[in-house]
Amino acid sequence: MSIKTEGMQLTQKHYERIKNSLPIERGNIKIDHLTFLNAILYMAENGCKWRRLPKEFGNWHTLYTRMSRWAKSGVLARVFGALQKQGILNVRLMLLALDSTSLKVHPDAHGALKKRAPSQSANRAEAGTPKFIWWPQMIDKP
Repeated sequence: MSIKTEGMQLTQKHYERIKNSLPIERGNIKIDHLTFLNAILYMAENGCKWRRLPKEFGNWHTLYTRMSRWAKSGVLARVFGALQKQGILNVRLMLLALDSTSLKVHPDAHGALKKRAPSQSANRAEAGTPKFIWWPQMIDKP
């Protein structure tokens, strides 16, 4: 499978040099390790979503599942360590996530004082005198 992408890409010679760091392929393999590693490099360079990977790499969900499995088991760290040790790739992968989501929260949700006293009645006679009366005053200017 030939993938025509620009930027970071591993060749078959590079793959042969790090092949010992990779797990043994077993079962029905639809996407070989070289294509998979090139897909990860494409993602790292372009910062795209998994669903936006070019079709030449294969099914995005298969790639994501393998990447997740390799990351949890430490294979991905071992492979990128071998790539850097061999001098094939000098990249430091970092993740930065920003979220601009904002929510309107109920006042009780963020620590506002809760109303525990019974509310005043709509009938002023039953409610009694108000606790606070505000009288607007006019201030004379000299």
